[in-house]
Amino acid sequence: MIEPLVSAAFYVAGFVALFSTVMVVVNTHPVHALLYLVLSLLSIAMVFFTLGAPFAGVLEIIVYAGAILVLFVFVVMMLNLGKATVEQEKKWLKGSGWIGPVVLAGVLLAELVLILWPQAGLTPISGKVVGAKEVGVAMFGPYLLAVELASTLLLAGLVAAYHLGRSQDS
Repeated sequence: MIEPLVSAAFYVAGFVALFSTVMVVVNTHPVHALLYLVLSLLSIAMVFFTLGAPFAGVLEIIVYAGAILVLFVFVVMMLNLGKATVEQEKKWLKGSGWIGPVVLAGVLLAELVLILWPQAGLTPISGKVVGAKEVGVAMFGPYLLAVELASTLLLAGLVAAYHLGRSQDS
Protein backbone atom coordinates (compact mmCIF):
# COMPACT_ATOMS: atom_id res chain seq x y z
CA MET A 1 0.00 0.00 0.00
CA ILE A 2 2.93 2.32 0.64
CA GLU A 3 4.58 2.09 -2.77
CA PRO A 4 1.49 2.96 -4.89
CA LEU A 5 0.90 6.14 -2.91
CA VAL A 6 4.49 7.31 -3.31
CA SER A 7 4.58 6.41 -6.99
CA ALA A 8 1.29 8.25 -7.48
CA ALA A 9 2.86 11.29 -5.79
CA PHE A 10 5.82 10.96 -8.16
CA TYR A 11 3.56 10.95 -11.22
CA VAL A 12 1.41 13.82 -9.98
CA ALA A 13 4.53 15.91 -9.26
CA GLY A 14 5.87 15.01 -12.69
CA PHE A 15 2.60 16.07 -14.33
CA VAL A 16 2.64 19.36 -12.41
CA ALA A 17 6.24 19.91 -13.52
CA LEU A 18 5.40 19.26 -17.17
CA PHE A 19 2.27 21.39 -17.15
CA SER A 20 3.87 24.33 -15.35
CA THR A 21 6.91 24.21 -17.64
CA VAL A 22 4.67 24.35 -20.70
CA MET A 23 2.86 27.30 -19.11
CA VAL A 24 6.21 29.06 -18.65
CA VAL A 25 6.95 28.71 -22.34
CA VAL A 26 3.53 29.68 -23.70
CA ASN A 27 2.72 32.46 -21.20
CA THR A 28 3.11 35.97 -22.60
CA HIS A 29 3.15 37.76 -19.25
CA PRO A 30 6.58 37.70 -17.57
CA VAL A 31 5.21 37.76 -14.02
CA HIS A 32 2.88 34.83 -14.69
CA ALA A 33 5.72 32.95 -16.38
CA LEU A 34 7.86 33.48 -13.28
CA LEU A 35 5.09 32.11 -11.06
CA TYR A 36 4.85 28.99 -13.19
CA LEU A 37 8.65 28.68 -13.24
CA VAL A 38 8.75 28.70 -9.43
CA LEU A 39 6.05 26.05 -9.43
CA SER A 40 7.96 23.98 -11.97
CA LEU A 41 11.12 24.06 -9.87
CA LEU A 42 9.20 23.16 -6.71
CA SER A 43 7.59 20.20 -8.45
CA ILE A 44 11.00 18.98 -9.63
CA ALA A 45 12.12 19.18 -6.00
CA MET A 46 9.07 17.11 -5.08
CA VAL A 47 10.11 14.50 -7.64
CA PHE A 48 13.54 14.38 -6.00
CA PHE A 49 11.92 13.92 -2.58
CA THR A 50 9.80 11.02 -3.81
CA LEU A 51 12.84 9.36 -5.38
CA GLY A 52 14.68 9.39 -2.05
CA ALA A 53 17.06 12.26 -2.79
CA PRO A 54 16.19 14.93 -0.22
CA PHE A 55 19.57 16.61 -0.60
CA ALA A 56 18.97 17.18 -4.32
CA GLY A 57 15.43 18.37 -3.59
CA VAL A 58 16.60 20.89 -1.02
CA LEU A 59 19.34 22.10 -3.38
CA GLU A 60 16.71 22.52 -6.09
CA ILE A 61 14.64 24.71 -3.80
CA ILE A 62 17.51 26.77 -2.37
CA VAL A 63 19.59 27.28 -5.50
CA TYR A 64 17.02 27.43 -8.27
CA ALA A 65 13.73 28.45 -6.70
CA GLY A 66 15.50 30.75 -4.25
CA ALA A 67 18.58 32.36 -5.73
CA ILE A 68 18.14 32.22 -9.49
CA LEU A 69 14.49 33.29 -9.48
CA VAL A 70 15.39 36.30 -7.34
CA LEU A 71 17.67 37.32 -10.21
CA PHE A 72 14.80 36.90 -12.67
CA VAL A 73 12.59 39.10 -10.52
CA PHE A 74 15.30 41.76 -10.44
CA VAL A 75 15.61 41.62 -14.23
CA VAL A 76 11.85 42.05 -14.62
CA MET A 77 12.01 45.01 -12.22
CA MET A 78 15.00 46.55 -14.03
CA LEU A 79 13.24 46.33 -17.39
CA ASN A 80 10.40 48.45 -16.05
CA LEU A 81 9.64 51.00 -18.73
CA GLY A 82 7.55 53.56 -16.86
CA LYS A 83 4.11 54.22 -15.43
CA ALA A 84 2.31 52.46 -18.28
CA THR A 85 4.20 49.26 -17.49
CA VAL A 86 3.35 49.56 -13.79
CA GLU A 87 -0.35 49.78 -14.63
CA GLN A 88 -0.06 46.85 -17.01
CA GLU A 89 1.66 44.70 -14.35
CA LYS A 90 -1.03 45.61 -11.81
CA LYS A 91 -3.64 44.31 -14.25
CA TRP A 92 -1.61 41.12 -14.74
CA LEU A 93 -1.50 40.40 -11.00
CA LYS A 94 -5.25 40.76 -10.62
CA GLY A 95 -7.69 38.17 -11.77
CA SER A 96 -7.04 34.66 -12.96
CA GLY A 97 -3.26 34.89 -13.21
CA TRP A 98 -2.83 33.42 -9.75
CA ILE A 99 -5.43 30.65 -9.93
CA GLY A 100 -3.36 28.09 -11.85
CA PRO A 101 -0.14 28.41 -9.83
CA VAL A 102 -2.03 28.43 -6.52
CA VAL A 103 -4.02 25.29 -7.36
CA LEU A 104 -0.94 23.41 -8.59
CA ALA A 105 1.12 24.57 -5.59
CA GLY A 106 -1.67 23.30 -3.33
CA VAL A 107 -1.45 19.89 -5.01
CA LEU A 108 2.31 19.83 -4.40
CA LEU A 109 1.87 20.91 -0.78
CA ALA A 110 -0.67 18.15 -0.18
CA GLU A 111 1.75 15.63 -1.71
CA LEU A 112 4.64 16.86 0.39
CA VAL A 113 2.60 16.66 3.60
CA LEU A 114 1.45 13.15 2.65
CA ILE A 115 4.98 11.97 1.91
CA LEU A 116 6.69 13.58 4.91
CA TRP A 117 3.92 12.95 7.47
CA PRO A 118 5.45 10.59 10.04
CA GLN A 119 2.20 8.79 10.87
CA ALA A 120 1.53 7.94 7.23
CA GLY A 121 4.48 5.56 7.20
CA LEU A 122 5.39 6.36 3.61
CA THR A 123 8.93 5.88 2.40
CA PRO A 124 10.63 7.11 -0.77
CA ILE A 125 10.37 4.91 -3.86
CA SER A 126 13.95 3.69 -3.81
CA GLY A 127 14.09 3.26 -0.03
CA LYS A 128 17.70 4.51 -0.04
CA VAL A 129 18.42 8.11 0.89
CA VAL A 130 21.09 9.81 -1.21
CA GLY A 131 23.16 12.17 0.90
CA ALA A 132 25.58 14.99 0.20
CA LYS A 133 28.63 12.72 0.18
CA GLU A 134 27.20 10.47 -2.54
CA VAL A 135 26.30 13.49 -4.68
CA GLY A 136 29.81 14.94 -4.30
CA VAL A 137 31.49 11.63 -5.11
CA ALA A 138 29.31 11.22 -8.19
CA MET A 139 29.87 14.78 -9.39
CA PHE A 140 33.60 14.94 -8.85
CA GLY A 141 34.33 11.30 -9.63
CA PRO A 142 33.39 9.96 -13.04
CA TYR A 143 31.58 13.15 -14.08
CA LEU A 144 34.36 15.62 -13.23
CA LEU A 145 34.89 16.67 -16.84
CA ALA A 146 31.16 17.26 -17.41
CA VAL A 147 30.89 19.36 -14.22
CA GLU A 148 33.90 21.47 -15.19
CA LEU A 149 32.58 21.96 -18.74
CA ALA A 150 29.21 23.06 -17.37
CA SER A 151 30.87 25.53 -14.98
CA THR A 152 32.97 26.94 -17.83
CA LEU A 153 29.85 27.33 -19.96
CA LEU A 154 28.08 29.16 -17.11
CA LEU A 155 31.10 31.45 -16.66
CA ALA A 156 31.13 32.22 -20.40
CA GLY A 157 27.42 33.05 -20.25
CA LEU A 158 28.01 35.35 -17.28
CA VAL A 159 30.81 37.21 -19.07
CA ALA A 160 28.72 37.52 -22.23
CA ALA A 161 25.73 38.83 -20.27
CA TYR A 162 27.95 41.41 -18.59
CA HIS A 163 29.37 42.65 -21.89
CA LEU A 164 25.98 42.72 -23.60
CA GLY A 165 24.29 44.46 -20.66
CA ARG A 166 26.79 47.18 -19.89
CA SER A 167 26.32 50.64 -21.28
CA GLN A 168 28.28 51.76 -24.33
CA ASP A 169 29.50 54.94 -22.56
CA SER A 170 31.90 53.15 -20.23
